[in-house]
Amino acid sequence: MGVFGRNHARVYKELEKQGEPVRLVAVVDPDLERADAVASEFGCRSFGSIEQMLSTHGDIQAASVAAPTVGHCVVASALMKAGVDVLIEKPLAASLSEADELLQLAKAHKRVAQVGHLERFNPAVRATIPLLTQPMFFEVHRLSVFTPRSLDVDVVLDLMIHDLDIVLAFAKSPVKEVRAVGLPILSGKVDIANVRIEFESGCVANFTASRVSTERVRKLRFFQPSQYLSIDYGRQEVLVFRVGADDGGAGDPTVNPEIKVLKPSVTSEEPLHAEVKSFVHAVQKRSTPTVSLEDGRRALALAIEIVTAIREHGQKIGLGGMTQGKR
Repeated sequence: MGVFGRNHARVYKELEKQGEPVRLVAVVDPDLERADAVASEFGCRSFGSIEQMLSTHGDIQAASVAAPTVGHCVVASALMKAGVDVLIEKPLAASLSEADELLQLAKAHKRVAQVGHLERFNPAVRATIPLLTQPMFFEVHRLSVFTPRSLDVDVVLDLMIHDLDIVLAFAKSPVKEVRAVGLPILSGKVDIANVRIEFESGCVANFTASRVSTERVRKLRFFQPSQYLSIDYGRQEVLVFRVGADDGGAGDPTVNPEIKVLKPSVTSEEPLHAEVKSFVHAVQKRSTPTVSLEDGRRALALAIEIVTAIREHGQKIGLGGMTQGKR
């Protein structure tokens, strides 16, 4: 379960108190002390395994899978086979073969399955979607201070995958080429990476992700005809810079009178709250979730391709100890 699993439990409890059609029944963690603490905090039962929980609560309808990435396939498979809908934290799985197994199981057991790409539910991202026309260039930075969390995966699968999912959703084009470089700094995995992706549409995206920064930065900027848009994930803000008078003169003037800046209205909300609420509604309505398993697999496939490109680049320039991504 870990720290983020506790956050899922917290949000389920908040939604229950707000009258949403959900009731927090149980938490599962092999660390029974941690499971007991979370269960006590949020007024539910604790179990040391999925099997124990299912044998006691055969009426469970939905669950969040917030285990380490290597355990996603095993845990989510057991739940779906038992008739439970799942919200699986990102990345979807540790390999594409495991992702395909989850896709097949969800289809065979007719389960609602959502992937926890949290930034899809960031209010700034949601406010940007209606403004998309033809994105042609992305510049993305996601920098974080070092913590021992999620060191079982490279920074690409830990942090950059958030932005890969967003850009894939915005660009709506197959990937044509990937170039990448990265280095392990404070762990045995790649801790900092820079990536350039070209899409079949001609769109280009540059990504920088680091978990060894002295500051926290989460920003995505992109250009499309006559517009430049800037998203600040942390501030939940969007700025739109427009050229010309096609907007009827709306917006605040900048130093250049030909450029107007607009700040679309954004309703602040905790992304995890929005994500879990969306999952609950998909379960209730038996509808396709906002972030499907296919979306999760697409982001995972690109992340693995990037990790492979980083390893190959490291070998080419004689860097030893580069980690190998799973296929």
